[in-house]
Amino acid sequence: MDSTVKDKMQPTLPSGPEWPEQEKAEQLARGAALKWASGIFYRPEQLARLGQYRSREAQRTCFLEARIKSVVQSYLEGVQTGVWQLSQALAAVQGAHEALSQAHGLIQSMAQASKSLEALQERVAQHKQLQALSQLLPRLQAVPASVTHTKMLIDTQQLLEAYASLRELEQLQEEAWVSLGGLELPVFQGLGLLAEALGHAVEAAAGAAGQLARTNPSLLVAAIRVAEMEARRPTPLGQVPRDWQQRCLQGLQAGLEQVHFGTTVLPEPGALGEWLQALQVALPAELATAEALVAPCCPPHYNVVQLWSHTLHSGLRRSLQQLLEGPELEAADAFALLHWVLHVYLGQEMMGSLELGPEADVSQLEPLLTSGNIEKLEATFVVKVQANVAQWLQKALDGEVAEWGREQEPNTDPSGFYYSPMPAIVLQILRENIDLASMVSESLQHRVHGMALSELGTFLRSFSDALMQFSQDHLSGEAPAPHYVSYLLAALNYQSALRASLPVLHLDGVAPGVLAAVEAGLDELQGKICRLVLEALQVVLRPLFAALPSPQWLSGSELLDGVCEQMCNFCRDFRHVRNPVVQVLLAEAERTVVVQYLHALMQGRLVCRSADERTQVAQCLQHDAAQFKELFLSLGLEETAHCTPVLLAVRELLTLCDLTLLGVEVAGLQQQFPDVSEDHVSALLDLRGDVSREQRQAALSSLGTGPPPSRPAGRRALFSLVPAPTPSISTCLSGLCS
Repeated sequence: MDSTVKDKMQPTLPSGPEWPEQEKAEQLARGAALKWASGIFYRPEQLARLGQYRSREAQRTCFLEARIKSVVQSYLEGVQTGVWQLSQALAAVQGAHEALSQAHGLIQSMAQASKSLEALQERVAQHKQLQALSQLLPRLQAVPASVTHTKMLIDTQQLLEAYASLRELEQLQEEAWVSLGGLELPVFQGLGLLAEALGHAVEAAAGAAGQLARTNPSLLVAAIRVAEMEARRPTPLGQVPRDWQQRCLQGLQAGLEQVHFGTTVLPEPGALGEWLQALQVALPAELATAEALVAPCCPPHYNVVQLWSHTLHSGLRRSLQQLLEGPELEAADAFALLHWVLHVYLGQEMMGSLELGPEADVSQLEPLLTSGNIEKLEATFVVKVQANVAQWLQKALDGEVAEWGREQEPNTDPSGFYYSPMPAIVLQILRENIDLASMVSESLQHRVHGMALSELGTFLRSFSDALMQFSQDHLSGEAPAPHYVSYLLAALNYQSALRASLPVLHLDGVAPGVLAAVEAGLDELQGKICRLVLEALQVVLRPLFAALPSPQWLSGSELLDGVCEQMCNFCRDFRHVRNPVVQVLLAEAERTVVVQYLHALMQGRLVCRSADERTQVAQCLQHDAAQFKELFLSLGLEETAHCTPVLLAVRELLTLCDLTLLGVEVAGLQQQFPDVSEDHVSALLDLRGDVSREQRQAALSSLGTGPPPSRPAGRRALFSLVPAPTPSISTCLSGLCS
């Protein structure tokens, strides 16, 4: 670069005002100098060094000016170099632009030249295709015949030959496609359908594997080999792979499911048990066939036995789910399904057979029935069984009720007790259903057990209602029963038999208190039957006690003999009632007689006028108590159950001579019989006829003194059953002895 160019490139400095930075630096310097000068002039002793300071500042100023000049000169040289480089770059860009313009022109001229060669290129390509077609023409002419021959091989189930022929055709198609540059020839249009037909044939043969393994294993082997060869063949680019191996496996599964679990073979209602029994035989036989015949025809990686077992399991599971989605099963079908699924299917009779290898194990698969299915089936079974049990028990009750109006007395067993098979039938029905449920699961057994106890309680209430209706019809005269009391006594034996046999309904592991409700129902039934019997007894006794007291009663024992005779006749059939119920019945009968006796005695028809008359009444009471005791002992009542001591207690109250001790006697009566009331005591004092108002009040006041008496052990309520009217006081035998 010459000096002229360099001079032209020298930058021109601005001539305007100084730079702001320079002005600011100058001000700072002036400020620093003034500060220093003020310090010097402030100290006169420093003025001697002023010359040194001036010299040093002059040197510093020269140094700074030299550095500034050096920096400015360096900056100017850099700017000059940059301007020169930019000019060089501009020249290079202009040269490249001219070169690109020349290249663009050359390319346009070459494109025009290539267009003139396109026709020639097309001619060359056509020539190559015609040359390849001429070479392939003899083989292409044979394609239709080969297609027909391959189809015939497929139809005649010669699968290996058909596959070999199909592969030759496909190889020819690939060769022609490559040779003709991707041109598809119409002669190969039928190969896709031909391949699909062969795939269907392979799948159909696999679907009939079980039958072919017995009758034509070579066909099954051929189908499997075709699927395996196709799986190993590389798929040409652009073609969809034919997964015949998967189709073969799917065919094996579909054919197996269709044989055993087709939609048309689902059992009808009520036929589920037979269907399950048939599967119990068919499925192990199918697995044995798979292991012995099908597995040798297939490659090891097919795992035929495992495939068979899993397919059968899934098909069975799906069929059972379809079955449960349909109409609700009956009790027998629900039981058969639960028992079969929970105990038979995985047991040694079927899938758990020792003859089957470990490949057939399905215990780790999804269960045939979910917990929800089992819960629903158990609930269905309990509901259906409950309806059947209720119907059976009602039939048993209806048959028993129909016999109550017979002309004959109830049947007796060899021991002479009234007997009916009804209790045994009822408990047998309930126990059999509980035992049946135990064959399925413990949870179902507990459900059925609870249902059985509930139905037994319902049956007891129905039995009680039937007895009440029977009594009402008899007493109202609508349907009088010739042997009314006898059948009531027979019902007591039924109740006793049910109670004695109730432990058969107890389950191990269940709290004994679970039977408490049924036991309470039996107690209530026993109480109702006893009340009905005693009501019939009261009907017999009421006319007899209406004549007591009377001259006949005071003069002799004929009246009480009549009562005892009627009691003997009424209680004659008590011997047909089993212990301990007969003891309860005799005790209640004795109490009823005593209550009627006391009720008649307290009616106010008798008031003694003298000690002799009281002695006479006391003797009658003692005689009657002894006669009642002898009567009920002869009937079989135990000594500890007697209520007749109350007559002796009343006798003591009548024979008391010292009326000052009347309160003590009344208190003693209350100790023996805590349910005695003031009305009862007042009526008995009226019977004496010699108690003044003050003495009566003193005696009655003794009832409220002292601690409340407790009822003696074994002593039941007595006076509380006796109405105590307010009698009109009259003389002894007034109106009766005249």
